[in-house]
Amino acid sequence: MSSNADIAAIFEQMAALLELTGADKFRVNAHARAARAIEACAEPLVDLADDLKALEAIEGIGAKSAKKIAEYAETGEIKEHRELLAKVPSGLLDVLAVPGLGPKTVKLLWEEKGVEGIDDLKRIIEDGSIADVPRMGAKTIANIADAISFAERSAGRLQLGLAVPIAEMICERLRAVKGAGSVEYAGSARRGRETVGDLDILASGKDEAALHDAFSSMPEVEKVLASGESKSSVRMQVGKHLIQADLRVVGAAHHGAALMYFTGSKEFNVRLRERALKKGMTLNEYGLYPEDQEKTPPQHRGVKPIASKTEEAIFEALGVAFVPPELREEGTGWERWKQTPELIEVKDIRAELHAHTTASDGAMSIEELVEAAKERGFHTIAVTDHSRSSAIAGGLSVERLMEHIEAVREVDAKTKGITVLAGSEVDILADGTLDYEDKVLKKLDVVVASPHASLRQEPVVATERLLKAIANPFVHILGHPTGRLIGEREALSPDIGRLVAAAVEHRVALEINSHWRRLDLRDVHVRAAMSGGALIAIDCDVHRAEQFGNIRYGIATARRGGVAPERCINTWTAKKLHALLKAKR
Repeated sequence: MSSNADIAAIFEQMAALLELTGADKFRVNAHARAARAIEACAEPLVDLADDLKALEAIEGIGAKSAKKIAEYAETGEIKEHRELLAKVPSGLLDVLAVPGLGPKTVKLLWEEKGVEGIDDLKRIIEDGSIADVPRMGAKTIANIADAISFAERSAGRLQLGLAVPIAEMICERLRAVKGAGSVEYAGSARRGRETVGDLDILASGKDEAALHDAFSSMPEVEKVLASGESKSSVRMQVGKHLIQADLRVVGAAHHGAALMYFTGSKEFNVRLRERALKKGMTLNEYGLYPEDQEKTPPQHRGVKPIASKTEEAIFEALGVAFVPPELREEGTGWERWKQTPELIEVKDIRAELHAHTTASDGAMSIEELVEAAKERGFHTIAVTDHSRSSAIAGGLSVERLMEHIEAVREVDAKTKGITVLAGSEVDILADGTLDYEDKVLKKLDVVVASPHASLRQEPVVATERLLKAIANPFVHILGHPTGRLIGEREALSPDIGRLVAAAVEHRVALEINSHWRRLDLRDVHVRAAMSGGALIAIDCDVHRAEQFGNIRYGIATARRGGVAPERCINTWTAKKLHALLKAKR
């Protein structure tokens, strides 16, 4: 299966291989930029392989990269990639990933010490011969050994739903420090990326030393990597999860500039700095300053910033609309909007349309589920237990489903203040047919059609499978359309453009599944849905009461895709939502 993620991974690896073989920076950067562009593209690029101009029209993909994509689509490989792999021991890519080892050093280790993998690196650390390599002091060697150990014990990037609670825990502790001012997390967690590499915490307060001490002495800290006046870095173990966290303490007057800088992304910051220069100003982590030709930064010479206290003030001074953090990725930015886009928020959600009870694999009874939904102020809750093919999840036979529908109706009849709908999460079988016949589906208030099996189908087959499900007249929502689990399986790679067009035609909402292991649709697919005019459903796929809280991760993904409240059916009034659902009955 040739997904965009597969092609992006090849280009990213080519960039690393080019660095190791001493290629010029332009070629390295071109491949890295193409990798990011490919990964961010919603449409399968293999479908564009016959149209080089269409590929070149994608920002970040040049003529040479377009030809390589076409080559991959035709042959299943890229000749240059194969040639580079032949030149470099495969284990060197793992060595290159070790913090503190850049391409030049790795190249020296390879050529002078015979290092071809992590085991070789460990060997020369243990026998001391690594010290013969230039710039390899005792502290550097110790840090490399520690980084190897940390990498072997950690699982790399954490899913958003694992990283954010850790960030919030750190912030809560620092806010308790006497004299603490603003404390918040930044970086990829604030931007709502589906995975987080490390945590960036930003704080201001009267006692900087106390903040650093509180941060470095948290019980979860297993190693203090750095401790200074403005920055501290630690490695933490929270439960079974290992992660690095950095604390930066700034003066309150510079808080907005620092928050913007450390939120990123790097590419977004670069574009804003370019904007500042064009307007005769300089932008850095301390503020927006009048442009100055001297090498010493203006903040170190007492120059007063034009704006620095808040992000909003900096955007205003630059003459551009405020860009929410979730939209500050490469390929998006201030150039898109004349005014700040209206994006969906958690408070806008008024209904949950994908939830499970003890009838299948949920932990709550119907009554308990309904009560939890009422506590969140929802006007509608849909009970959508699994269909019969999901045997491992206790899927319901037709006979059990009929009994379950009656049980849901009884609860709805006696419950005030919320509408309880009888639905089902119906499996989309491998050939695109649904797990229940239409005469059964017609009896349900809500049908969420989802793929759960046969998740390694080729893109063309997967697309036709999902299109057939969307076209079913009784389907309301296409649930977690690709079936992916972040970091565990890539799953289906359908043509999102065609799914969006079909969803618009058949008035089917495309789901963003809010569970942090899924976030499916992913952000790039959501952008395609917005461009194509489709409706979105943001659901928690609730199995336990606490999973209602996952809505914030689905909202983050929706915001990264540019979803306005009115495009999400979960924000609609009960009258409007129920009319949409009943229109298919």
